[in-house]
Amino acid sequence: TGVKYALRININSAKTIKNLLAEIEWVRHLNRTAGINTPTPIATLKDEFIVSAVHPESGLTLFAVMYSWLQGEEIGDEPTLDQLHEVGKAIALLHQDSANFVLSSQLELPTFDDFFWSTEDFLFSEKSKLSPADKSLLQEAHDLIMEFTRDLYETSPVHIIHADVHGWNLMWHEGKLSIFDFDDCGFGVEAQDIAVALYYLDTPEQDQALLAGYTSVKPLPPYSENAMKALLLHRRLLLLNYLYETKNIEEKELLPAYLEKSLERVSTFLTDVRG
Repeated sequence: TGVKYALRININSAKTIKNLLAEIEWVRHLNRTAGINTPTPIATLKDEFIVSAVHPESGLTLFAVMYSWLQGEEIGDEPTLDQLHEVGKAIALLHQDSANFVLSSQLELPTFDDFFWSTEDFLFSEKSKLSPADKSLLQEAHDLIMEFTRDLYETSPVHIIHADVHGWNLMWHEGKLSIFDFDDCGFGVEAQDIAVALYYLDTPEQDQALLAGYTSVKPLPPYSENAMKALLLHRRLLLLNYLYETKNIEEKELLPAYLEKSLERVSTFLTDVRG
């Protein structure tokens, strides 16, 4: 018929069936929420939202979910300030709605109160390829980041967050923003979601546009300047961990430069926070 769909095949995902069904349940709820634009999960003829197939080359069973197609183009790496204002509004609406959403009791999502967000540790475990000096420096940052994270979890509401809001998961069409790729969603605090979005921005003006959009819907969650610095660095270190894990050759080639810059950021963070 010419109708387009997006089939997401979970190749590098550790999500369980219960995780995938939880994601689908939340997105279907958001489909019915005014002001939030998301793709719609598409069921099979048997009314199932998840399909699977064996991948012969790897021997793995891969799971897939079909979504409706979103018109437009990804915002990408160069969003306008107006677009970022809409992004901030969308994140706030997600938070506002999710705070009252109750996941079905038989479904599960990870909680982001651990350093690696339920992914495998390639920085500090026996699989680490870091030098002792680099590992020691990252360990100092890890400990401080977890201090701020624990404080936030003790003082902030915890509910489902998207956890991966960036320009390549945002579609823009005729002045309307849509959010997609909910594969990383889980239970977290709102400051974590905001930090992820801010991490991918380049200028203070961009940061302010996003935060202004957020506050046009609801007040910012409470967090200190140092707590936000910790969350921003945490995002970078999660991506560093991913680069050690990924089998993508092009991404692997980014690792040496990314590690060097990450160590610089860690040193700056430790100096700023500890004085």
